[in-house]
Amino acid sequence: MANIVAIVGRPNVGKSTLFNRLTDSRKAIVDSESGVTRDRHYGKSEWNGLEFSVIDTGGYVKGSEDVFEGEIRKQVNLAIDEANVILFVLDVSEGITEDDKVVANILRRSNKKIFIVSNKVDNFERQGQSGEFYALGLGEPYNISAISGSGTGELLDDVVKALEPDLELEELNIPKFAIVGRPNVGKSSFINALLGKERNIVTSIAGTTRDSINTRYTAFNHDFLLIDTAGIRKKSKVEEDLEFYSVMRSIRAIEDCDVVLLLLDATLGLEAQDINIFHLAESNRKGIVIVVNKWDLVEKTTNSTKEYEEKIRAKLAPFKDVPIVFTSTITKQRVLKAIEVAEHVNINRTKKIKTRELNDVMLAIVENQPPAAIKGKHVKIKFINQLPTHAPTFAFYCNLPQYVTEAYIRFLENRMREQFDLSGVPIQIFMRKK
Repeated sequence: MANIVAIVGRPNVGKSTLFNRLTDSRKAIVDSESGVTRDRHYGKSEWNGLEFSVIDTGGYVKGSEDVFEGEIRKQVNLAIDEANVILFVLDVSEGITEDDKVVANILRRSNKKIFIVSNKVDNFERQGQSGEFYALGLGEPYNISAISGSGTGELLDDVVKALEPDLELEELNIPKFAIVGRPNVGKSSFINALLGKERNIVTSIAGTTRDSINTRYTAFNHDFLLIDTAGIRKKSKVEEDLEFYSVMRSIRAIEDCDVVLLLLDATLGLEAQDINIFHLAESNRKGIVIVVNKWDLVEKTTNSTKEYEEKIRAKLAPFKDVPIVFTSTITKQRVLKAIEVAEHVNINRTKKIKTRELNDVMLAIVENQPPAAIKGKHVKIKFINQLPTHAPTFAFYCNLPQYVTEAYIRFLENRMREQFDLSGVPIQIFMRKK
């Protein structure tokens, strides 16, 4: 199960600095080039051999200060729902403010492990000042300076002790499919259409503390675990802040699964938040299937399916090799087809290509279309092998790896997809010195 650490607190206490400190320590902020909102607020960290995700909730707080309290309540409540551990950041130079009390009141009612983080403790005098935070009734404060990093080691030592890995899902050696997407795209309807009234074929697996619904499906020669993020929070609580809600809800499901079924609303198309979730799945090297739901509500023309697909793929570039299935949960049209496609993608994701076949096929392609010479230097690729990772990863051994362009790596990736059927799977290619 994914471990999630959420950073909460009012603005300007150093949440983002702490987030950068935790994630930069491993240079693992996800997809920092792509410029989507998720990049600044979701990252990976590792301490004492344990990997976990870090969420900076502050990046999602919008609006002027007069609406701050309502915003912070939403962020903190959602962090409580989703995270295993919460870091409550305070500014030692300002002491306890009214906004800090608001956050503390919410946190005290939760059953989550809370760490009080007294930030900006960059001299001896301020160490004594942090004693004020005992008054919040949330335990002993950890003195840190997020900018310099002092104190963060002791904090992380105790954070990872509080993250107890849940191996329950790992013991089931069956594919895990996550149903994700923005609110109101039909996730609950999709799952109900899939499960139908055949309740005897469904074995419930104990949910996590966040009430995620994990269901084993064993009908029609299928056997997989369904990780459902639908319908957990009441719609009234979601309000307008759909972006934060969707990403937080999706992170755990995506990290715990093998293949992501990303549901879209056919009447709205692929929106910015869908792309965020797609990139989240891609950066975690998960298999991906796009499911266009509510297809019964779209007016059809002769080429409407093809045109719709082309629009989606254009927005997903450069990773366009993703299967797209059009469904209707009202008519149950192609609901089972979406699962069959997910199973095929899972096979692709776990595919091991024989080294000899890999070299026979790809070296012929390289010889026919070699990398362009740069400054009179010619790159010669001599050998290829697949690395032992969870998702398809390949090493191309050559004399001058530094001269191989991104465009040529993309060319190799596209040829590999054509030759070995890697549809729906993000693949990595590394150029290495032979």
